[in-house]
Amino acid sequence: MTTSKQDSTQPSSQGQSRPSADAPRRTFGFNTLAIHSGQEADPTTGALITPIYQTSTFVLDELGKNKGYQYARTHNPTRTALEVCLASLEGAKYGIACASGLAAVSIVLDILSAGDHVIVGEDVYGGVYRLFEKVKRKFNIEFSYVNAAKPEEIEAAIKPNTKLVWLETPTNPLLKLADLAAVGKITKKHKLLFAVDNTFATPYFQKPLQFGADIIVHSTTKYLCGHSDVIGGAIITDNDELYDQLKFYQNAGGAVPGPFDSFLILRGLKTLALRLKEHERNAFAVARYLSEHDLVESVYYPGLPSHPQFDLAKTQMTGFGGIVGFVVKGGLEAAKSVVNSTELFQLGESLGGVKSLICHPATMTHAPIPKEVREPLGIVDGLIRLSVGIEDAPDLLQDLEIALQEAARVVLVSSASNKGAKHE
Repeated sequence: MTTSKQDSTQPSSQGQSRPSADAPRRTFGFNTLAIHSGQEADPTTGALITPIYQTSTFVLDELGKNKGYQYARTHNPTRTALEVCLASLEGAKYGIACASGLAAVSIVLDILSAGDHVIVGEDVYGGVYRLFEKVKRKFNIEFSYVNAAKPEEIEAAIKPNTKLVWLETPTNPLLKLADLAAVGKITKKHKLLFAVDNTFATPYFQKPLQFGADIIVHSTTKYLCGHSDVIGGAIITDNDELYDQLKFYQNAGGAVPGPFDSFLILRGLKTLALRLKEHERNAFAVARYLSEHDLVESVYYPGLPSHPQFDLAKTQMTGFGGIVGFVVKGGLEAAKSVVNSTELFQLGESLGGVKSLICHPATMTHAPIPKEVREPLGIVDGLIRLSVGIEDAPDLLQDLEIALQEAARVVLVSSASNKGAKHE
């Protein structure tokens, strides 16, 4: 199944009876696919909602003959429904549900061999950086980090042993964008694999396959589930050969989600579009408020005209998401004051849930990246990341205002103290 428009896609589900060849082909929008794709009524009971097939194994009809399932590490009907739905939303043939987002990343790297080279966006998520540098590099896989906002830097980094370009767009936590179409042309020209982490944008706002990506990775923990109650990941591809490889390594390593987690993610997908509209609406309000605040040094949100890649965002995204980054004046002490003073923005890692979260990347999500590496990238001590939830926007703005007032007091006291010390 392929798609060219977000709201004009072909249905895709496994095990579903097909209409006759002469029947008119139906097309379905995003919400319809999220609710129906891969989720036909249970053939045994007629249950409307996909059941939780809580079983480790399946009974064979006879030796060498089964009903499509044999062992739950390899396949499970609840997980199959999730995989079909995820693939459908990305406009792809294949979905592979994984135990976590990092498990999905690891499986993609498993298709490489010792001596291969990977080009990576420089402000990659800290957990991915740790996986690449502390785990995969031990197996003689080489990584080069470049400014992915500049396609020419990606092309300049290509070596004879380069096999893969790995990008996040928008990035975590600085919300930088990579020009997907430009990078797609480069990777096709040099016969490289192109993988995109689409967690921040989701398939509702961005479809990387349309721009030349070969592989899409998600942390389904985030927006796709949307309720902060599941750990999961996914790999999406339209390539038959890649799917076979990726599925082999997933099965061989066993990094699979359980049926209950698959059920929860599938349930979350049904309201994905509705939630994202509210996330984006609130994020706009928060970003505009922060951009006008005296204590805020800079704001990162691709939906603001002040964002250096605003025009690119409008070209390859249909919306701008619910993540906002900002740098507070006063450095670490001011940032500590803000994150410790909010009430609705609760201090914690992760993102993409209905509840708003606040995070200090330098000491939390990006702590695995050495200070001398992260600071030149912009991941400074004053940087704060907001995962803007779907609460009432005025309440969120009030919460931030109270926290920033407290931070202003801290900065003022610190400044007075420093002046007193100088006079002494």
